Amino acid sequence: MYTLLGPHGPYPSDTPGALGGHRRLRIYGRLDCPAALRAPARGGYAAHRVFFADEAAALATGYRPCAVCSRPAYRAWRARRPG
Repeated sequence: MYTLLGPHGPYPSDTPGALGGHRRLRIYGRLDCPAALRAPARGGYAAHRVFFADEAAALATGYRPCAVCSRPAYRAWRARRPG
């Protein structure tokens, strides 16, 4: 059983998440993201790791796309930001 994060909070799932994220930074990206794979070496990362079923769930929970592994989605997100 896996725990995924959705718009209404965490929920159990029989399938693993397709995307990972960082709870404190509120960033999501691919599970094979080079930046995310380097992060555990800096320490403290695992405690803040969350998983999402898809991009829609990540966006609905207020997370932004990773600028490293999801550059097109990040640029679109950034263009929608005010100011």
